[in-house]
Amino acid sequence: MKYIRFFEELGLSDVALVGGKNASLGEMYCNLTEKGIKIPNGFATTADAYWHYIEYNNLKDDIAKTLEGLDTHDMKKLAECGCHLRSIIAHATMPDDLETEIVEAYQLLVQQYHERPLAVSVRSSATAEDLPDASFAGQQESYLNVRGKKSVVEHIKQVYASLFTNRAISYRVDKGFDHLKVALSAGVQKMVRSDLASAGVMFSIDTESGFNNAVFITSSYGLGENVVQGSVRPDEAYVFKPLLKEGYRALLGRTLGEKAIKMVYSESMKHPTKNVHVPLEDQRVYCLSEDELLKLANYAVIIEEHYSELAGHLQPMDIEWAKDGKSGELFIVQARPETVHSRRDYHVIEFYKLKEISAILAQGKSVGGKIATGRARVIKDVSQIEELEPGEVLITDMTDPDWEPIMKSAAAIVTNRGGRTCHAAIISRELGLPAVVGTGSGTETIVDGDMVTVSCAEGETGFVYAGELGFKLKRVNVGELARPKTKIMMNVASPDRAFDFSAIPNDGVGLARLEFIINNSIGIHPNAILELEKIIDAKVKREIRRRAEAYDSPVDFYVQKLAEGIAMIAAAFYPKKVIFRMSDFKSNEYANLLGGKPFEPEEENPMIGFRGASRYYSDAFREAFALECRAMRLVREEKGLKNVCLMLPFTRTPTEGQKVLDLMAEFGLKRGEDGLQVYVMCEIPANIIAADAFLDIFDGFSIGSNDLTQLTLGVDRDSALVAHVFDEREPAMLEMFKMAITACKRRGKYIGICGQAPSDYPEIADFLVREGIESMSLNPDSVLETTMRILEVEKEKQD
Repeated sequence: MKYIRFFEELGLSDVALVGGKNASLGEMYCNLTEKGIKIPNGFATTADAYWHYIEYNNLKDDIAKTLEGLDTHDMKKLAECGCHLRSIIAHATMPDDLETEIVEAYQLLVQQYHERPLAVSVRSSATAEDLPDASFAGQQESYLNVRGKKSVVEHIKQVYASLFTNRAISYRVDKGFDHLKVALSAGVQKMVRSDLASAGVMFSIDTESGFNNAVFITSSYGLGENVVQGSVRPDEAYVFKPLLKEGYRALLGRTLGEKAIKMVYSESMKHPTKNVHVPLEDQRVYCLSEDELLKLANYAVIIEEHYSELAGHLQPMDIEWAKDGKSGELFIVQARPETVHSRRDYHVIEFYKLKEISAILAQGKSVGGKIATGRARVIKDVSQIEELEPGEVLITDMTDPDWEPIMKSAAAIVTNRGGRTCHAAIISRELGLPAVVGTGSGTETIVDGDMVTVSCAEGETGFVYAGELGFKLKRVNVGELARPKTKIMMNVASPDRAFDFSAIPNDGVGLARLEFIINNSIGIHPNAILELEKIIDAKVKREIRRRAEAYDSPVDFYVQKLAEGIAMIAAAFYPKKVIFRMSDFKSNEYANLLGGKPFEPEEENPMIGFRGASRYYSDAFREAFALECRAMRLVREEKGLKNVCLMLPFTRTPTEGQKVLDLMAEFGLKRGEDGLQVYVMCEIPANIIAADAFLDIFDGFSIGSNDLTQLTLGVDRDSALVAHVFDEREPAMLEMFKMAITACKRRGKYIGICGQAPSDYPEIADFLVREGIESMSLNPDSVLETTMRILEVEKEKQD
């Protein structure tokens, strides 16, 4: 055929012929189906077909005249020009020879799939699409559930017309493309019946941090358009690529989305799709199984490896997938190079930090990792977008490509709906703007005209604060920073920030707290989970069941969510050592968890009461500790993250240390087996006085300077009355540090510090280096500064 190419005839070298999208589909269809990736077949009209259509209808002069001298910042004039051009192109006549070929190609597709009428998608593919410095994705229109030869022809005309959407005209002007040198190819592809199942978007890289060892997958019920448009808040998942390739079930974590609506087929030819409500019971469960997530992640790895080989460098990919509700099969329906992080300079790290906080007006998914302030401009309809002034914060229900011409003038973007792969999120990243998406009600809770601060620098959750808050930005070039002999590790509390923090030069994680994950991801007392049927409070019981609804049981929920938090941190720093401290809640803190009060004693001084090792082997907590051990085994054995080391807090005597080690072995975590190292927190004077006895049974010490200072100086660190006495720089404390380091070095055991002291006091860091400590675990914001200081101290020591 002269104007048609089937996918089997196309490859990446054909961008000028059929555009980036269709060239990519051809590339995958020809090269990746043999590797197990399922791609629905289809065909593309060529650039010559588009020019044939334009010239046959004598449209070139009209297009040029309409666009001559157009100021794309004049939204009214832009809309008028766009409307005129779309109308004359859509209502033009399809040349007979081109129409004949389109119909013939469609009939061949019908014969291949034995479906009448065959439902296809008709999508645009610009011939300048997805270049290294420009992505035309979303600029033109796509049509779904197109059935019958006449309808296919008409929708190809609509696709041609969409080359002149307002956003496409504006984008070409911004990027310096000549309107009459960009052609459009229409891709016609067999539809996957995801209206009966689910669909979504995945990236072979983390969309926020640029961490390139994880596949990020979003999923929602129905056709994938709602995910792309941001009409729903989808489920999210991360899969760790290096261990997936080794055969492990390397699912790192999942977040449940609300998925309130789904797009399905309609019987109407005029409106072939419609949105319907998703039943509450379906919203509360994941729309993909773990096996399906792993399969999709494997597809992403194969696709990324193929495109990287062609590019000659790592090429992260943006991929659309769909699940067929009839066959249960997973398909890839589109893939393009990721265009934000692939251009980023990773030698320069930016740190945004608020100097103050105020009332939270809205919160949702964080996009962009930055902070911005500005006057709120609440816009509820696209017809009002001209009201947005440069530097204002755009607050709206959701954005679509029609908003793009004005979005670039915003300071930040806030939407009610959408997830981190929706249109607003993608465009915000391309524009370098912070965005908070999926707030639910931002247009109602944020007052038009008020000053607000949008913070996307606090992890997975983004916040909109009242007023113009102060913040600081620190840029550090780490490209040539040397590594000190003293290992510089990090204290990492939140799994949400782990990918970001891993970009800072480091030697692993010296302290990750299990209680942070329990408190933030689970929020339920483990005994309330284990003894759910005995709980008297019906409201508490209902809430526990609601939180665990997406899992096989409440116990499974507790173990899985704990394992996911552990895995996210461990994967971020893999294969470096990551030391997890088993839970160290005090009794009053455990009591504050959902369902916790009946299971906890009231203590006069919880700080030195029922905590740490003594809790683990007690009859009151033994089975709860078993859940922590199950989670650790899941992470190390099933997910393959054997860089996870364990640490026991507040271990008063070697005898109780051995009791806990024996209990862990009973639960499948045996020190020394499969490389498992177990350390003890050195935070009680007895740990140092009886150092040899402790080191006989543990692999080393990690100094917890906070509790060690408290117990050495006899100061309650929670008491404001004696707070002035609490000081890790006291000579007694320095002597304690020295004794611990000496004992471990003498025994050839690990010795590190994970307390606050070296982060707060540079002179303590200096002292520890001179004494020969093996590692220091610091708060992320002090890592670079302390690293540079330690390099100087080590040089002085050497001299």
